[in-house]
Amino acid sequence: MPATVPLPLSCLRELQTLATQAGPAATLHTLGAVQAHGHTLPLWALSLGNPDPALPAVAYVGGVHGLERIGTEVVLSYLRNLVARLPWDATLQHLLQGLRLLFVPVVNPGGLLRGTRANPSGVDLMRNAPVEAHPPAPFLLAGHHLGPALPWYRGRAGEPMEAESQALCDVIRCELFGRPLAIAVDCHSGFGLRDRLWFPYAHTALPIDHLPELHALVQLFDQSLRHHPYVIEPQSRQYRTHGDLWDHLTLQVRREHPEQVFLALTLEMGSWLWVKKNPRQFFSRQGMFNPLIAHRQQRVLRRHHPLLDFLARAALGAPHWLPDGPARDAHAAQALDRWYRLPIP
Repeated sequence: MPATVPLPLSCLRELQTLATQAGPAATLHTLGAVQAHGHTLPLWALSLGNPDPALPAVAYVGGVHGLERIGTEVVLSYLRNLVARLPWDATLQHLLQGLRLLFVPVVNPGGLLRGTRANPSGVDLMRNAPVEAHPPAPFLLAGHHLGPALPWYRGRAGEPMEAESQALCDVIRCELFGRPLAIAVDCHSGFGLRDRLWFPYAHTALPIDHLPELHALVQLFDQSLRHHPYVIEPQSRQYRTHGDLWDHLTLQVRREHPEQVFLALTLEMGSWLWVKKNPRQFFSRQGMFNPLIAHRQQRVLRRHHPLLDFLARAALGAPHWLPDGPARDAHAAQALDRWYRLPIP
């Protein structure tokens, strides 16, 4: 574990503190570093649980967009809960014997320090992967190579991914690829009045190969948390984008480990609801993407714990719900009816 260093971001300090509190149960991985405002900011990930590649894994990701700090806070809040329970919770200890958990709460520390969506180079990391969207894709919003002065800049055409994007992809590949089942949830904010769970693809309206498994997971979630607040849908039902990191990773798994079930989810917290309840937030750049009132922030942090905990338990219990044979065919048909045979709004 890296020695304690002075850090300008409280979220990085907290991640380091949680790694220390967890002791030998946790590993703090250094994935690289970036520069911002004269500071060297580490790219860190923390892992818990059994590293055996024959076991399932779940990744919790936040802070891809530096302006959306609530995503980082949601991931850290869940990690804080787990670390506090490690010494005494026998159920949690059993769970960690049977799967791997990976936390990457601060993908874009430079953007978080600067209060920007993009990284310090002006690149939107969720438009940065080498994936091209099928038309129709909205101009600018889908990603572009015009320059960092405009939002949703992808970086220069043909250049390698940004250090932050590559670090995330590398740790996901190292910790999640090749396992029988891997689930990832990436926490964002800023779209609509409802909390949404998006899944790939963002670059095309075609379904992913493991759509039946995804539908089985969603059906299990619907049955287990009957009154959950989430709209669950492929991102392409809302808009298509170039360069989506989870599309890129899903396609990589498809090529390298076609037998693996890899399910990538994006939690898109509906920040417009926070603005609706507190219209003064409209005049704050932070307020458009984050709850600014303390009690509302605490409510948001509590709101998503059941989802994050469900994903870990579902991964451990995968042999009991992953479909095969006729059941898989049935889930495929139901998923197509639910998500792909309706007109895109």
